[in-house]
Amino acid sequence: MSGWAPSARVSVISREGCHLCDAALETVRRVAAETGADVEVVDIDEHPELLARYADEIPVTFVDGAQHDYWRVDEERLRAALG
Repeated sequence: MSGWAPSARVSVISREGCHLCDAALETVRRVAAETGADVEVVDIDEHPELLARYADEIPVTFVDGAQHDYWRVDEERLRAALG
């Protein structure tokens, strides 16, 4: 995928006004605070290549550059991935 590469331990592709994104970000930020992980939030609407690839899957969560979850974030699975 050209144009974007995750730059934090946890990256979330999101968009303004997305209720699933809000819930996912709440979970990600809580787990990241507990584990000390950096979080990056990327607005899908600012990246046409991400919009083309992930429009139907947001929010999409990446851990260490690999896709981890989409639509919802499993808190225990995220914690395990960051542990």
